[in-house]
Amino acid sequence: MRFRRTVAALVALVLSATACTGVDRVGSALDRAGTALDWTSCGDGFECAKLGVPLDHDMPDGERIQISVIRLAASGDRIGSILVNPGGPGGSGIEYARSARSVLSEAVRARFDVVGFDPRGVGESSPVRCLSSSDLDAYLTLDGSPDSPAEVAALEEGSRRFAAGCQARSGKLLPHVGTADAARDMDLLRAALGDKGLTYLGKSYGTQLGAVYADLFPGRVRALVLDGAVDSSLSPLELNAAQAHGFEVALDAFLEDCFTAADCPFEGPVKPAREELAALLGRTDQEPLANKSGDGRRIGEPWVTLGLITPLYDRQAWPVLRQALNEALKGDGTTLLRMADLLIDRREGGTYSNQTEANMAVNCVDGRFPATSTAFAEAARDSVGDAPLFGPSVMWSSLPCAYWPAKATSQEKIDAPGAAPIMVVGTERDPATPYEWSEALAGQLSSGVLVGFDGDGHTAYLTGSACVDRLVDDYLINLAVPKDGVHCPKIG
Repeated sequence: MRFRRTVAALVALVLSATACTGVDRVGSALDRAGTALDWTSCGDGFECAKLGVPLDHDMPDGERIQISVIRLAASGDRIGSILVNPGGPGGSGIEYARSARSVLSEAVRARFDVVGFDPRGVGESSPVRCLSSSDLDAYLTLDGSPDSPAEVAALEEGSRRFAAGCQARSGKLLPHVGTADAARDMDLLRAALGDKGLTYLGKSYGTQLGAVYADLFPGRVRALVLDGAVDSSLSPLELNAAQAHGFEVALDAFLEDCFTAADCPFEGPVKPAREELAALLGRTDQEPLANKSGDGRRIGEPWVTLGLITPLYDRQAWPVLRQALNEALKGDGTTLLRMADLLIDRREGGTYSNQTEANMAVNCVDGRFPATSTAFAEAARDSVGDAPLFGPSVMWSSLPCAYWPAKATSQEKIDAPGAAPIMVVGTERDPATPYEWSEALAGQLSSGVLVGFDGDGHTAYLTGSACVDRLVDDYLINLAVPKDGVHCPKIG
């Protein structure tokens, strides 16, 4: 489902790869664009700046776009900068860095300037725009798991409108928002910050961005933490299928925990609880739940599905999911709708960030999707075995890519030969980036080192595991590389 919280986006690079160990795969001429940043105060101890980068990196002297950057100065003996990315694609690195005090430990913040940036096409950095807020509401209300010719036709038409809207409002930018473009921007930012090597924390899709950076610039890697990794060897629909199964695994973990809580709406075991959830989704496919928010949206199956998925990202949100399900089983979908809005960044008043649009734009140019709805229908049917509740909606969520106006590029192997050791962190029951993806990426990277965590929720660092936090901090600060395959135990 790429985004919602669709992670992923395969890298699509057309490189003339060299076999030289430790030599960057993109010429050093890019460094000349790394000019000084003009920092100004932007509140709460942060400074902000703009970095000009080429619209088309193959034409470095051509048209330029602006990348928005923010930093929080190190509080102690400074080593350099650490760049952070929250994932998506489409997540704002500006907003993420503003949460630096909860994103990074005090020890890391003491030694590094925390630097966030909105990747090209995202947020404050030449954003992709496609649809009005009302049109996005209409698109997201379409049945995302169509089971009739009329529903398929409506989803096809909505997906075409999405793609056409992006072309009309952002056509010049669309071919240039891929992960490889953002990685090149990140290297220009590294140079502008004056760092000889990149120190980086990327989560979810941010692991894809970090891996592509390492593949393009292996000699400029200082320390990369890739938390909740994406497996770059999979096709886009394979990624969707694996992610859908990941949501199912996380749901089972939630249900097992739910049965121990006094306010659980299910008595257990898992199978009948799942049957009740399937029945709920089936009912809302025909008749929407009540909406007490006052915004008039029909809370049908698409919004209910998004609302179910959202709390699976964070174990701390499981009590909210229990509450939402208690209400939904009594006919009230308001809390589920609020959860869905958090996931897609629909804001109070009905406006959206450009997160959903940017997510689609990056995914559609990063990987080769089928060009017909028939292929998506087949993939949706095939997904039911491993992901009966979430499979069809996740598979169909990428349908706009079938009609995308910008050409997708073919993916290449990502191995980053000659890079310094890269830490890949995986959580066993991660709903959005399954643990096997972290295992795969660590194996594909020539210097990948895997750290596993027996946990729930999306990503591991600063989510409660002192073991993970200690290993990450020691690596970032002291370049202490953990033993490959070390596993951190379950909390409690």
